Amino acid sequence: MTESEDLEAELAVGTDAFTDRGAGSSVAVVGAGAVGATAAYELAREGADVTLYDRGTVASGASGRAAGICYDAFADPLDADLAGESIERFRALSGEDTFPFVECPYVWLAREGDDERVDAVRAGVERMQEHGIVALQADGDALADRFPSLRTDDIAVAGIAGAAGYTDPARYTACLAAAASGAGATIETETPVAIRSDPARIVVDGEEREFDAVLVAAGGHTKRVLADAGISIAMKPYRVQALVADADLAEPMCYDATGDFYVRPHAEGILAGNGTEEREADPDGYDRDADSTFSTDLIERVSHRFPAGSFDLERAWAGLCTATPDRDPLVGKLESNLYVATGFQGEGIMRAPAIGARIAEELLGGDGIDAYDPTRFDGDEAFDVTEGMTFTFEE
Repeated sequence: MTESEDLEAELAVGTDAFTDRGAGSSVAVVGAGAVGATAAYELAREGADVTLYDRGTVASGASGRAAGICYDAFADPLDADLAGESIERFRALSGEDTFPFVECPYVWLAREGDDERVDAVRAGVERMQEHGIVALQADGDALADRFPSLRTDDIAVAGIAGAAGYTDPARYTACLAAAASGAGATIETETPVAIRSDPARIVVDGEEREFDAVLVAAGGHTKRVLADAGISIAMKPYRVQALVADADLAEPMCYDATGDFYVRPHAEGILAGNGTEEREADPDGYDRDADSTFSTDLIERVSHRFPAGSFDLERAWAGLCTATPDRDPLVGKLESNLYVATGFQGEGIMRAPAIGARIAEELLGGDGIDAYDPTRFDGDEAFDVTEGMTFTFEE
């Protein structure tokens, strides 16, 4: 059976294709977003006794409001490896009965006169190529030949990644949560929980529940969930915005660094966004509606890059991303039997298949990701929020 067929079987009736590595291990996963649902699925397939908790419903937080853009165009080899691993998993698991993954080239570009970003694009592509990542550098003329829908007369340089595509984040998350259930996990949504530490336990309706391991992957709420247990982490949630507009766009996905927006094809036309607020947001009290001027301003910028489109607004919204001081996520053991996965700078969906599998492996006794060790920070660091798709490539 293919991986997609395995997933479909688990969605339908469960699976007995367990190993015994996780047999007897009890694990609580707090947060039914993309990373939490993936981790729960991977753990359940290994035979662990998994309970997946969420204060809302599956994908009711950031994962249900994400853009779903996926690519491996990272200058850092670890980031590229994890993104590439995730893309392979998206390809293998997607299907008509699971979730979509649409192959689509990804272009990132800088305009004439924007010297800092022009240099960053060129340096980044060179480093990707040095590390064996398939990425091409192009000027405006070459880009126009490849993607006639793009306006290219003001482009100084662009990078093109072929290992890329997009998915529906809410469907991916719902599918993995359902597959986790089919593999034996218990799903407890609409269930607020509290954490007690040393050792980690879950409190539900005043009742403590003990587990061999607890993973907190609650997106923007992760910091607060852990703070209630007396644990500080160096993470800040921040607000971002996106929209869907009626238009005809088949390819490419594009990040205009100078114009400060991204755009990808969507079933209803295009999905575009950024609208980042570079300050910490309240995950319980942030405005989930887009700002009044956001859509008009963004559609104007998108129209500049794709001049043939009409871009009639369908809807707009706001969601949360999570930032860390060094822009790398916090993934791994915090203390004793308590683990965390957060701080993805808006790239949680594109890394979810790989990160979910890696953290599940660590929970069952495997190696963690040293570079993402959450204890590399004290938890009280002061740092500025920067939007997720900003790129600087430093040696």
